[in-house]
Amino acid sequence: MKNYLKETHLLDYNHPKIQQLITERKWAEKDEFEKIKQIYYFVKNEIVFGYNSKDEFKASEVLEQGYGQCNTKATLLMALLRGVGAPTRIHGFLIDKAMQKGALVGLTYMLAPAKVSHTWVEVYFNGNWIALEGVIPDESYYNAVKGKLEKRDDGYYGYAIAMKDKCADNLCFVGKDTYSQSLAITDDVGIFDSPELFLKKFSNIPSPIKQFLFEKILSKRLNKRLQKIRNRK
Repeated sequence: MKNYLKETHLLDYNHPKIQQLITERKWAEKDEFEKIKQIYYFVKNEIVFGYNSKDEFKASEVLEQGYGQCNTKATLLMALLRGVGAPTRIHGFLIDKAMQKGALVGLTYMLAPAKVSHTWVEVYFNGNWIALEGVIPDESYYNAVKGKLEKRDDGYYGYAIAMKDKCADNLCFVGKDTYSQSLAITDDVGIFDSPELFLKKFSNIPSPIKQFLFEKILSKRLNKRLQKIRNRK
C-alpha cells in the first residue's frame, strides 16, 4: 500500500494550503468512512465543475483555482485522501467526447479529441477499491442540467454526464462506487499509482496552437457559460 500513499509532484499534499485545509476541517481526526465522505463532498461541491486550462495542475493549484473536471478533481481528491492516510489509485479510461455536448460547445467541442483521456479515483475502504467518479459534477450544476440530458437505451447523456439514471443518489458516497460519466467509456487503459503516470501516456494536450487558444480564451468563456447554466437552474 505504500505506493498508494506517496506524495508526488502533482499530489503535493504537504503543501501548506492543503495541510491548512486538512487541519481546519479536522479530517484526519475522523473515522475512515467519515474522512472519505467529507473529502469526497468537499471536492464534489466546493470545487465546482469547470474546465482547467490543462490536466497537469498540482493538487494545491486545483484547490486555489476552485474548479476542476475529471482529471484535475481526481488529482485534488487523491492528494487530500492520501494526506489523511487513505490509500488511493487512479483508474484510467478513454471516453467518447459526445458525452460532453452541452458542456462543451462550438469551437471548444470541435477542438476536443474524439476520445478524451479520463480518470477516476479509487480509494481502498473496507477491503475493497471503490470508484469515486461521482465527484465530477457539483450539486448545483447537476441540478441545473439533469432535465436536459438525452435519454438513450442505456441511460442519460450530455453536459459531461453519462449515467444509467438521473437519480442524484448515484453521486452520493455511502461506502460504494459512485459514477457520473462511466457509460461513455470506450477504452479501459488500466490502473496507475499516480496522475503523472497516467498523463504521461494519455494526455489531452492538443497542438501548441490549440492549447494556447484553450488556455487564453476558450476555457475562460466556457467556465463563464457553465456558471450561467448553474444560475439558471
